[in-house]
Amino acid sequence: MELFSLKNKTAVVTGALGLIGKEHCKALSEAGANVVAADINEEKCIIFADALETHSMGLLLDVTNPDSVKNARDKVIEMFGHIDILVNNAAINDMFENPKAAAEQSKFENYPLDLWQKSIDVNLTGVFLCSQVFGTSMARQKSGSIINIASTYGITAPDQSLYIKEDGSQSFYKPPAYSATKGAVIMFTKYLAAYWGKDGVRVNTLSPGGVENNQDEFFINKYSAKTPLGRMAKPDDYKGALIFLAGDSSKYMTGANLIVDGGWTAW
Repeated sequence: MELFSLKNKTAVVTGALGLIGKEHCKALSEAGANVVAADINEEKCIIFADALETHSMGLLLDVTNPDSVKNARDKVIEMFGHIDILVNNAAINDMFENPKAAAEQSKFENYPLDLWQKSIDVNLTGVFLCSQVFGTSMARQKSGSIINIASTYGITAPDQSLYIKEDGSQSFYKPPAYSATKGAVIMFTKYLAAYWGKDGVRVNTLSPGGVENNQDEFFINKYSAKTPLGRMAKPDDYKGALIFLAGDSSKYMTGANLIVDGGWTAW
């Protein structure tokens, strides 16, 4: 079981206040790591970090801002002395304010450039900046694990029929930016793994499937029917995979994409 212990390790989680971001932090703490819960609401990060099992800290972090990322790195090193694990979890998933207009606004033909750019800034540039800043510290100490959170939609195209209501109307289209950025994250992982392998820094992707989170019943039923295990994921279904990638249990694994999706991409 020592292979799964993260005792005396420092782990930074971006997007720590998100649905699975919180579970990532809890998993790392339960495995013994000191956790840095980083997100754009510092007060909530501090409150959340204080409730974790190990010595942890909440930190303000805007992954799109180089100065914010560098400042966060400096604070982590000042507090813990080293950075061993980085979980690039921060991401945005387009939401449309008016449900009645969502189907029309989310169509590829109408998809706004500003939403495309915002997704690139957070989902892709944010991963680049955090990997560059935190990962450089790992490379200097000749050890570390970077885990980039992608998605099954970075591997396969969204099935837009999942969003068709029982009355036959399209409630929403999964926008193009999410798939494009998550697919790019998977390739960026391979780039970094090859680049930093000589420095002892492992870089892997974790691609989760859809998580149940109060979606419409018709969507949950359709998604579950397309999944061999017959259900959507629970927020804590990725804890084991994350711990595996973070520590010595995967010490000969880099450049890989660990798909945990209930079998969604198996057929």
